[in-house]
Amino acid sequence: MQISSRFTIAIHMLACMEAFKGEYKVTSEFLASSINVNPVIIRRILSQLRDAGIVEVRRGTGGAAPAKPLQEITLLDVYRAVDCVEEKALFHFHENPNMSCPVGRNIHNILDDKLLRAQEAMEWELQAVTLADLMADLERCL
Repeated sequence: MQISSRFTIAIHMLACMEAFKGEYKVTSEFLASSINVNPVIIRRILSQLRDAGIVEVRRGTGGAAPAKPLQEITLLDVYRAVDCVEEKALFHFHENPNMSCPVGRNIHNILDDKLLRAQEAMEWELQAVTLADLMADLERCL
């Protein structure tokens, strides 16, 4: 299993918006050049972030910016905005285990709660990190 790159691209985009605010108009083309992806991908993710209330996008060459203070935006907020993982559905389970097999008949009973706890632990960690935390880390790297 692998979480979509939309998540890390969205974090990269938000970091650029903050790092270059006031210096450049942060457009989809500008973000695409930093991330090295097609601007169409950036526009799709911007749309998702906008719909979640995380960014404001000004049409044309107006650029994009966070819609609220960075300390109020967590990695979990971004993750939920772009990856669209339903609650308690991070792990996709195969649909039809063989009920005449003792393993197939019991696989949900022995695994579902453990996978749910793993997802909750990941979400707890993502909730604990804000974009302000990441920008502070970036400052230390520069």
